[in-house]
Amino acid sequence: MTDFVIPEIKASEDEMIAIRHYLHANPELSLEEFKTSDLVAKQLETWGYKVTRGIGTTGVVGSLKKGDSNKSIGLRADMDALPIFEETNLPWASTVPGKMHACGHDGHTTILLAAAKYIASQACDFNGTVHLIFQPAEEAIGGADLMIKDGLFDRFPCDRVFALHNMPGLPTGKLGFYSGNFMASADTVKITIKGYGGHGAYPHRTVDPIVTGATLITALQTIVSRNVTPGETAIVTVGTFQSGIASNVIPDTAVMELTVRAMKPDIRDLLIKRIEELADFTAKSFGASCEVEVYDSYPVLINDDEQTAFARELAVEFFGKDAVLDKVLPSTGSEDFAFMLQERPGSYFLLGNGEKGDKGGCMVHNPGYDFNDDIISTGASFFSCLVQTYCR
Repeated sequence: MTDFVIPEIKASEDEMIAIRHYLHANPELSLEEFKTSDLVAKQLETWGYKVTRGIGTTGVVGSLKKGDSNKSIGLRADMDALPIFEETNLPWASTVPGKMHACGHDGHTTILLAAAKYIASQACDFNGTVHLIFQPAEEAIGGADLMIKDGLFDRFPCDRVFALHNMPGLPTGKLGFYSGNFMASADTVKITIKGYGGHGAYPHRTVDPIVTGATLITALQTIVSRNVTPGETAIVTVGTFQSGIASNVIPDTAVMELTVRAMKPDIRDLLIKRIEELADFTAKSFGASCEVEVYDSYPVLINDDEQTAFARELAVEFFGKDAVLDKVLPSTGSEDFAFMLQERPGSYFLLGNGEKGDKGGCMVHNPGYDFNDDIISTGASFFSCLVQTYCR
């Protein structure tokens, strides 16, 4: 692997690591990223960017133009943390109980800041406009969608957009690209079953929502096996089922929540349709009724073929062929950068955080996870190369 890191970015590495450690120690949940966005905005202003705050609540965009070209490019980083109790015992561990940067968004933010500093310097020569998008609420709510609805691409036109995600399990600093349907859609489905409660000794005088719900859970398992074409990716997982408070009381209601995933929009629509049908018919068959609510929905992330090829070829050119993974598989994880890729052509790629058992190898969303500082300069250098190559 060719260790290509822009010298000016390497020179500011200690400064950026200190920023990353500060962000990690001071995590903020979705739409609470007030201190984080303030830090980002102040850094960008120091380097000469035109800064716009408050987009999609706590989002920040830093814009910089050089030369006279009409070309424009957007680079995005997410900023929010997760509601997890950290167990790393690191010097920069979270100081906020129950909140943790367990997905590496502190690192993503730092990578884009490191790139921002270099892009604004005299050493970076480009002709066009760069919009650096610091997005809130990727982990919940869909901050990308909020920013778009707040006029993101109308106010900050981008010909193309790019984003990255660190990936434990992949070798440190290696890049992974995938063209087409890369990450699954994600929908949370809440099903409320309404029965008629009563004494557990007289079940015949009730409509039992627990029995109804248990039957529905079993029925839901048939959707993928009996309604989805074999070979297609589809997931219906019942994550919660809550009802009742006493052994001798049949409650009035039962509530379950599902996560639903698909790699194609038409499969996603089929899953939701069948869930609604099964919930309705199962409830009615027991004399109950139900309500189905679908929310926190992210679309399938579809990487543009041309932009993905552009990014991959650039990575091979500047980092060397060995730095780019030969094969990257689609993921049933989800990512709200998908909203931005619905609006503009672009690509979402992976940056290896370290292999299992090594530094950075702990999986994301785990209380023992930490972002690998060794990849900050790598990610920042590649972001900068995207800018310099496209905006020539």
